[in-house]
Amino acid sequence: MTADVPASLPAAATARCVLVTGPSGAGRSTAIRVLEDLGYEAIDNLPLTLLPRLLEGPGRDRPLALGIDARNRDFSTNGLIEMIDTMGELTGGPLELLYLDSREDVLLRRFSETRRRHPLAPAESPGQGIAREFDLLVPIRARADVLIDTSELTPHELRAEVERWFSADPAHQLAVSVNSFSYKRGVPRGIDMVFDCRFLQNPYWEPALRGMNGQDGAVADYVARDPRFAPFFERVADLVQMLLPAYSEEGKAYLSIGFGCTGGQHRSVTMAEKLAKALAEAGWQVSIRHRELERRNGAPARP
Repeated sequence: MTADVPASLPAAATARCVLVTGPSGAGRSTAIRVLEDLGYEAIDNLPLTLLPRLLEGPGRDRPLALGIDARNRDFSTNGLIEMIDTMGELTGGPLELLYLDSREDVLLRRFSETRRRHPLAPAESPGQGIAREFDLLVPIRARADVLIDTSELTPHELRAEVERWFSADPAHQLAVSVNSFSYKRGVPRGIDMVFDCRFLQNPYWEPALRGMNGQDGAVADYVARDPRFAPFFERVADLVQMLLPAYSEEGKAYLSIGFGCTGGQHRSVTMAEKLAKALAEAGWQVSIRHRELERRNGAPARP
């Protein structure tokens, strides 16, 4: 399918504008509803050719959330990318692309549970439709300002993630997410800055500490005794605190920082906890997420 993209759009919008997209079944509709609850004017399944008309007239006094996906009758990858570039120049306010992603096996399970047909493969298996949609969306995914992988998120957790990144509160400041993870399961999607902690001494090899995690004082003390820990932490903290004001001045609304180690239980958790505390004490809005601990214990991310 192709779309005729106008050469220019009216510079009418001045409030925040969020484009929400991603593969079918990844949670786009849920995200749109959350944004609507946050005070956004929400419009889902908007044809690209109608977007210029939507932006005509006086400036908006409410933020706008637009849901766009491959089911739209005039959808095309190039058309959407051109539209994003044009809107970013002419809306007069920040334009952000929220991409809801999910693993293929999770999407297959969701389609199986709901017994829905995939919109890009109505007469074929959902797997074929998912593969086609992934191919279509690769360039758009690469343009995402915020990428949320919903593979392991409940609807409640997805709501919390969207609220954290897209609060319509006019006093909203740069939000920082500090994450820990295991390299065995790969780097989480959407992380802006990644630090590898695997060079630090590993509490896993201490039998008394193996069953604990970096939130426990004994583990944190053990990791901190490594002579390389203090200079590593100080350099990371200095770098992050130097960059945060610059990102904020540039209008960035969020920054995600990741610490990885072998199991995602000890060293990375210790670093994430310590950095999050330091940033919070410096006045930044911080949330912490320990991916492997959540997976093991079901504990949600916390502010």
